[in-house]
Amino acid sequence: MGEVKRRYRSAVREEAAQRTRRAVVAAAAAMFAERGYTASSLREVADAAGVARPTVAAAFGSKPALLRQVVDEALAGDDEPVPVADRPWFAPVWEAGDPAGVLDAYAGVCTVIGRRAARIFEVVHQAAADSAELAELWAGLLHNRRLGARMVVRRARETGPLRDDLTDDHAIDALWVLNDPALYGALVHERGWPEDQHRRWLARQMQAALLPGDQLRL
Repeated sequence: MGEVKRRYRSAVREEAAQRTRRAVVAAAAAMFAERGYTASSLREVADAAGVARPTVAAAFGSKPALLRQVVDEALAGDDEPVPVADRPWFAPVWEAGDPAGVLDAYAGVCTVIGRRAARIFEVVHQAAADSAELAELWAGLLHNRRLGARMVVRRARETGPLRDDLTDDHAIDALWVLNDPALYGALVHERGWPEDQHRRWLARQMQAALLPGDQLRL
């Protein structure tokens, strides 16, 4: 019985710790987006999350580490260790049967990510100028966006032809520009576009950049 009780208590503690981490990440995401990274302290994040500052430090170690967790969860949608490409909302990219369908699905993926991550990406971009650690985080985000573009170009080529005048590098570069969450921030947050209008516009830009004229589905 003692072993069962210890396991039960351990599970309860783990669940409580997970709830605390999620509360801290949610509070940090809101505060960083509203005030900016530099103007937000760990103490203020802890207060907003309803926990003690040492609890935040114990869970995340530092403010840059907390920002990195906020970014990771904004990209993925939760704190589960599942790559973006394996998420259910990415599945339409793999299921599409032609390049136009791949790009339309990818525009949907980029819209989902923009909704969650556009503001926090801008937070990282601004903070990167004053911190080597955050400059490294920003560089990693740029690199990972290009890896995502490369994966989608490869998938599109598997399903049909792309423009004859495009090298793989140029096709990847075009998608890398268009998968930037800043586009969502500019058009939806700043200009007030409905989200579906943004998704359709993004799909058209991706198709126009990569597909032959007779393959466009605009």
